[in-house]
Amino acid sequence: MSTILVTGGAGYIGSHVVQQLSERGERVVVLDNLVSGFADAVRGAELVVGNVGDQALVSRLLTEHKVDAVMHFAAHTVVPESVRDPLKYYGNNTCNTRNLLACCVEAGVDRFIFSSTAAVYGTPAGGVADEDTPLQPINPYGSSKLMSEMMLRDLGTAGAMRYVILRYFNVAGCDPLGRIGQSTPNATLLLKVACEHAVGKRPGLAIFGTDYDTPDGTGIRDYIHVEDLAAAHLRALDHLRTDGESLTLNCGYGHGYSVREVIDTVRRVSGAALQVTEQPRRAGDPPMLIARADRLRQRLGWTPRHDDLEFIVRTALAWERHLAARDAAR
Repeated sequence: MSTILVTGGAGYIGSHVVQQLSERGERVVVLDNLVSGFADAVRGAELVVGNVGDQALVSRLLTEHKVDAVMHFAAHTVVPESVRDPLKYYGNNTCNTRNLLACCVEAGVDRFIFSSTAAVYGTPAGGVADEDTPLQPINPYGSSKLMSEMMLRDLGTAGAMRYVILRYFNVAGCDPLGRIGQSTPNATLLLKVACEHAVGKRPGLAIFGTDYDTPDGTGIRDYIHVEDLAAAHLRALDHLRTDGESLTLNCGYGHGYSVREVIDTVRRVSGAALQVTEQPRRAGDPPMLIARADRLRQRLGWTPRHDDLEFIVRTALAWERHLAARDAAR
């Protein structure tokens, strides 16, 4: 039986994908350095603690486990940090991806699913992007991911790789059964921060930028539930296993919510009196970013199950309450 190597599989998105893969009977090995991931989030798979940039380790895993496909999540993902420390992002996100791809080529692994980002579009005209929108990242995080996309494209042209690049918009929510979730300390994702505040983990909540050219002045994003995103990865794997062509696909719902709308939903669902302050814009944040994701539905037969902001908030809030109860019991 073949094996799937999942890099960063102990992290937020990767762990949800690993869980879905395991539930359908796939053999999975996870490579994660646990800097931002958690060993107990890896369910139904073998965990190897190590770095994607360790070519000797990666080559051994590909060979020993008879890996036939790689899903690559391991990356730094915080936009403001990438602006402050760009070389950290080019080193981890770009150079380590190059090393991983080299190991795949040497081992003859030619199916690759890549965790990319809508940040490759920068600030698209009208705030809406399809897969053919010009690629103009406005922060090092987006640039570091775009460079990896370019390497994959060139490997595909050379005949050494077939791939699916999935460009995530704003990923949110947690496993509806409460088994795993977003546990990253000092997270910067809006919904995570808002839910942490709602359960008392943070003293307040900030809106960064209230003067954007949007209906309520705050940024607008396309929020996709992590379970729907994970399901897209399984569809991508099936596509490559049936000799499907290389694809680049947006992952979103095709509509957006403003920062204020998200906060209001957290306030309503939690019943908490949120303390919200207004701060200047952060560097590297576009005013609006919404997906045109028709191609994902058409090419992979993907249909979202959780396209509802209140449901997304409920699952995220349930996870924060679980974490708070666990911490209180320690």
